Amino acid sequence: MKVLITGAAGFIGFHLSQFLLKKKFKVFGIDTLNNYYDVSFKNERLRILKNYNNFKFYRLDISKKSKIDNFFNKNKIDVIINLAAYAGVQYSLKNPDIYFKTNEIGFYNILENAKRKKIMKY
Repeated sequence: MKVLITGAAGFIGFHLSQFLLKKKFKVFGIDTLNNYYDVSFKNERLRILKNYNNFKFYRLDISKKSKIDNFFNKNKIDVIINLAAYAGVQYSLKNPDIYFKTNEIGFYNILENAKRKKIMKY
């Protein structure tokens, strides 16, 4: 089974990816590696995940429609787990455009590709 995990370098995304990799799932990880929090944590997590032969990482912004469409055109995905999002109310008040771009437009792009590719598990 081929699983896409967006936000793969985040805390939950990393641990879920590692769990599924140990269960021998093929995991595609997507993350922007933005600086919402310390990027060194994300890079260290990716270093660990890249030790698995069944892990493939893509540095992508899910709000970029053409990039996400291209990803889905090149990869067969069975399950989508979308963990790419900004959290925290205070930051959203200071940066509403960033929140909207990732949390709304990005999620919409994921859903549209799930519909287009007939992926029923997300």
